[in-house]
Amino acid sequence: MRVLVTGGAGFLGSHLCDRLLRDENEVLCLDNFFTGRRENVLHLLGNPKFELVRHDVTEPILLEVDQIYNLACPASPVHYQYNPVKTVKTNVMGTINMLGLAKRVRARILQASTSEVYGDPELHPQPETYWGNVNPIGIRSCYDEGKRLAETLMMDYQRQNHVDTRIIRIFNTYGPRMLENDGRVISNFIMQALRGEELTIYGDGNQTRSFCYVDDLIEGMVRLMNVAEDSDSVTTVHDPVNVGNAEEFTMRELAGEISRAVGSEVRIRFCPLPSDDPRQRRPDLARARQLLGWSPSVTFQDGIKKTVDYFAKRYDHSLRALVQTAHSE
Repeated sequence: MRVLVTGGAGFLGSHLCDRLLRDENEVLCLDNFFTGRRENVLHLLGNPKFELVRHDVTEPILLEVDQIYNLACPASPVHYQYNPVKTVKTNVMGTINMLGLAKRVRARILQASTSEVYGDPELHPQPETYWGNVNPIGIRSCYDEGKRLAETLMMDYQRQNHVDTRIIRIFNTYGPRMLENDGRVISNFIMQALRGEELTIYGDGNQTRSFCYVDDLIEGMVRLMNVAEDSDSVTTVHDPVNVGNAEEFTMRELAGEISRAVGSEVRIRFCPLPSDDPRQRRPDLARARQLLGWSPSVTFQDGIKKTVDYFAKRYDHSLRALVQTAHSE
């Protein structure tokens, strides 16, 4: 098939492009390179089945494709709060443009939604039937409400125009190709540990998150895109599906795990908790198991080792570049 991946040079998008090419698809990768990096897909540029296009999804585009994975949107608070109006536009106008394309060429489309649609949940763990507890006017709302509206658009295009839609609610995901400066807890902790710094914990450190390794997430995403409609099912393939890992860590526990993986002493510095930061987050994965036959297979210990190795190589490369620059001066 000919597959379009928006945000394809980003963390998740580049791993998805790898997987789709391994499955013998033609891949068209769109990215405006706000948070995506050309180096994430550099190894694919010689592949005749891969094409990279610099494009912003808030602008319409005419293409002929069979499937669309709409991943375009900055996903970390540092980046999506940098230009909140642009974040809303990406989620709304970008989704409308991709749905319009899917309608025109009769393509199946998958929307990368997020666990942030649950806000600061009052139900734990979070099933897809939970409507969430989101602040619609807070500093995170450009992303949280943007993704909620993207889901609305997907469902309305499916009901009104019979577009074949899929919605994946992605919980915290980690792995190689994460941005070092994206402000998310895994990358923050690893880089701080590699530099020998104190690990920054916001709040009292008892808030929880669950973390899914990127390969597991991509497997769930591809399965959702390609699963067939089951006429006997109570829900449909168009309804949202949680994909993540149900193993839950407090931030204190996570700091300890990452310090051990890096081989450094656990030293913590506590800072004020940001506005609207969720107290707990863990997916109910019953629907993913039933509909997709999917559950995560990579342990946190194995996944974090691969992630630390990736960051350590980038950190060593940065240090060498600084030394060479100093010597040249």
